[in-house]
Amino acid sequence: MRELNPSPRVGWHRRLWRVVRLLILVPIARLRFLFVLGAIGLVILKWDDLVARYEKLVWPADTAAAGDPGHEFYCPMHPTVIRDTNKEKCPICFMPLSKRKKGEVTDEALSAGTVSRVQLTPYRVVLAGVRTVPVGFHPLTRDLTTVGTVEFDERNLRAVSARVKGRIDKLFVNQTGQMVHRNDPLAEVYSPDLVVTAQNLIDARGGGNKVLEGMARDRLRLWGIDDAQIDELAKAGRPITHLTVRSPITGHILKKAVREGQYVEEGGPLFDVADLSTVWVQAQLYEDDLAFLPAGGHDRKTGRPDFDLGVAATTRAFPNRAFSGKLSFLFPHVDTDTRTLTVRFELPNPDHELRPGMTATVGLKLTPDLLAKTPAGDRLQARDGKLLAVSEPAVIDTGTQKVVYRETLPNTFEGVLVTLGPRLRDPDGATFYPVLSGVSEGDRVVTAGSFLLDAETRLNPALGSTYIGGGGGGGGKAGGVVRPTTPDDESAKITAALAKLSPEDRQFAQTQRFCPVLGGPLGAMGVPVKITLEGRPVFLCCRGCVAEANANPGRTLGRVEEFRRKGGAAPPPPATVPPANPTPPAPPKGSSAVPKLTAEEVANVRANLAKLPVQDRAAAEAQKLCPIQGEPVGSMGVPVKVDLGGGRTVFVCCRSCVTPARSNPDEALGKASDARRLPPLLPGGQP
Repeated sequence: MRELNPSPRVGWHRRLWRVVRLLILVPIARLRFLFVLGAIGLVILKWDDLVARYEKLVWPADTAAAGDPGHEFYCPMHPTVIRDTNKEKCPICFMPLSKRKKGEVTDEALSAGTVSRVQLTPYRVVLAGVRTVPVGFHPLTRDLTTVGTVEFDERNLRAVSARVKGRIDKLFVNQTGQMVHRNDPLAEVYSPDLVVTAQNLIDARGGGNKVLEGMARDRLRLWGIDDAQIDELAKAGRPITHLTVRSPITGHILKKAVREGQYVEEGGPLFDVADLSTVWVQAQLYEDDLAFLPAGGHDRKTGRPDFDLGVAATTRAFPNRAFSGKLSFLFPHVDTDTRTLTVRFELPNPDHELRPGMTATVGLKLTPDLLAKTPAGDRLQARDGKLLAVSEPAVIDTGTQKVVYRETLPNTFEGVLVTLGPRLRDPDGATFYPVLSGVSEGDRVVTAGSFLLDAETRLNPALGSTYIGGGGGGGGKAGGVVRPTTPDDESAKITAALAKLSPEDRQFAQTQRFCPVLGGPLGAMGVPVKITLEGRPVFLCCRGCVAEANANPGRTLGRVEEFRRKGGAAPPPPATVPPANPTPPAPPKGSSAVPKLTAEEVANVRANLAKLPVQDRAAAEAQKLCPIQGEPVGSMGVPVKVDLGGGRTVFVCCRSCVTPARSNPDEALGKASDARRLPPLLPGGQP
């Protein structure tokens, strides 16, 4: 209140200052925190714009890109590597980048059926666990498994009926299920009609009436009395009163319809007999499996198919036994409710172990010969009972197409569209797909790591040739220790690239050996490119050299003649950045150069050698260097002693060198022998 009501002695300017401070400065001071937050929020919202303005003011413009916006720089060997300037080099092969117009296609288009191409370093191949196998012929089969029930063979069912009316006086078989044999007596029937007919036969025979005698004989035969019994009846002159009913087949009594003393009419049922020496198994096959049944009709008399297809059935009662049989009938229609086709198999059953009503699991095995006769196998490539096929892990099914990755050059893979047949299995249970088109015999396809290759090329094709993620390095193609900077096996790559040329072109390329433009070996950058200069064939390392070769034909031909005249002597290598930390090779024979070790490294080697037995310690110190890595034995831990057979042993620096040493024992022994002739590696060591 004192400030609002100042004393009359205070001047007007002081009173004005007090009013300004109370009405303006004090609220601003109290709201300063809100002003600070608002400023920070504004900076955050405009941050990208502020950074862009700063870079525009501070950073100099790229003269190459600004001066020539219509061109770009690319790697001829890896066309996916594209830059705006030529100040960088290819991150894969370290080659200088070549210039081209934007949008210009300098690399050959993917061949028909190829969907992608990717190149990896040896380290990436091992890191991803990529493994390849050649496409070849395999003994494959198709197994169809279904479930059915054991049924009576309808052809072996018999119904025994009364041929005359009368009375059952005696039953020889008086229980259901009893086993009977052919012509065994089943029952005796007393019939007045039988007595009358027998008396007519006797009277006709005594009176010499051949017509009446023949009629009586025919009636007795129809009642089941054979000629021997009829002749015996005629000679005895006494009519018979009982008719013996006999079994028509060997089998089991399925049903007994009469009892002793029962009267029966003519045609009345007496017994049902079934022969179980053969049984049927009726099963159902789905519509998808019908294409695996050989094409053909049925025999008009027996109803059997025109082909012979064996089956094996097992039951719950005998799970460890397989009952063999054959496919005997195919129903002419498909059940509309279950969408299945009923098929019938006929199985021998001599010991009556298969009983009607049992359930059975039926397996059909289709061999390559049978598959070739089916609609599903009319395009299969077969040879000597084997089919050309690729394993299931090599196939990538996208739903609309099937792709396999084929190794065209070492560490270079192409995704190839393939047409495959139905899924089959080999004797070991491995799954294969028959090849109809896309790859040929001998092509190496990826069986492990194919999904990683496919995923990388789909997610980012530009990075597909520089990176591939994955776990596990077991089974990689590169032997020994593979480091991130391990270079490609150039000799293997050159051999594979030249092998794709025709025999005539291959001979010319092997004679020329080097590219006249870059000076590198032909085949080191893929399949050499053939051009014609002044009517003469010339091979170049890649398509990026075509323009320069055509621009200077004289110099190009001169260098080609120089290469041929020198017998393929190596020209000066092109200026490329060598890979960092390459694996050091073993010293050449007769060389006196040995690695220089520091005092700390010498102490480490001595400590590791001291852990060996005395005899092995002396041999390892005398050998000095690992024959695989070229490193001092003991520098990477306790040396490993490798037995190469025949009492020959060498020491390697680590366990990763054991397999390469055993795969090339002569080379390992030779390098170890060369290393022993070097000067001592350790102070005071053995020469």
